[in-house]
Amino acid sequence: MGSDTVTGTAERRGAPRAAGVQGTAHQGAEAADRDSPADEAESTARGARVPAQLGRDVREQQYYRPLWVEEPARRRRLPDPVRTAAVRSVLLIALTLIQAMVAFLCTMAGSWLAFPMVISSVVSTIVATWGALDVWVTRQVWNQRNGVVSTPSSTARALRRERRRARRQARADERTQERIRRRGGAGQLSHS
Repeated sequence: MGSDTVTGTAERRGAPRAAGVQGTAHQGAEAADRDSPADEAESTARGARVPAQLGRDVREQQYYRPLWVEEPARRRRLPDPVRTAAVRSVLLIALTLIQAMVAFLCTMAGSWLAFPMVISSVVSTIVATWGALDVWVTRQVWNQRNGVVSTPSSTARALRRERRRARRQARADERTQERIRRRGGAGQLSHS
């Protein structure tokens, strides 16, 4: 073995370096995990040897890849009330299907639980139907109140106008407060 190989291994394990700086055991273990002979050869081929910590930072920046890439949604997100009704409906339908399956299995097994389960699954079917209709009704109501409707008497247009006015007023109040804060509170009467 050559002296370079022994020195390189010793440097990675935390032995004293040429500049007289001793690495800790933790840093040495990290360097041993991350450094490879190919990286070492590449850094020595460039001319000057890069300190282990600096080289590691450069490599981390160079090979950084995000865990995921955000993609724009294909469809717009459902409004909150509609989404809540849809989740409720899905849960009710899932419960109804489970009850129907248990009722069927109890009937096949000749269990005493078959009759109560059949009755409860009939009631659950009615409730699940109501849940599905609730999604549709909630969606229609939300569209009527907040949707883009072209008629001049639309309630959605008036509501949007009111919201816009309230937002403008809030921004104006915020700007006024910011101006007062920048002046050092000269215009304030009391500090509360």
